[in-house]
Amino acid sequence: MGNAKIVKELSLAYAMELETVQNYIAASVNLDGVRSDIIKKALAADVATELLHSQQLAMRIKTIGGLVPGSLDLPRGQKSLQPLKDTTDIVAVIKGVIDAEEAAIKQYNKIIKLCEGVDYVTQDLVISILGGEEDHRREFLGFLREYEKE
Repeated sequence: MGNAKIVKELSLAYAMELETVQNYIAASVNLDGVRSDIIKKALAADVATELLHSQQLAMRIKTIGGLVPGSLDLPRGQKSLQPLKDTTDIVAVIKGVIDAEEAAIKQYNKIIKLCEGVDYVTQDLVISILGGEEDHRREFLGFLREYEKE
């Protein structure tokens, strides 16, 4: 019973990571404007990290007896990070990244609590990934402060 619930939540986190990869690629390509370069480069660089997270989650799902879901079984929900018609709206992209990171942080905290006393290996993996998500959120909160000053 414990593993089934953990697999379910890991699968959701896996889907979230892959959705983030898709949206970071889109934003890193679609953004335009003189001031977009730093954000585009940050997002492009973060694609590899988010992809690594999804691979780590997939391996853990399989290790604890689950089946890694295919693309048709993955939910999507990052509405605020969808490509915009205004490709110069850097602040909206930054806010979308922050929303995605906060959703990931919430999901990872849920998994950490679920694993307490049941699955310390998964808990340790998720704690490690959580630290990276918190760092990324902090980075984009800094970008937001800077861009909103102007």
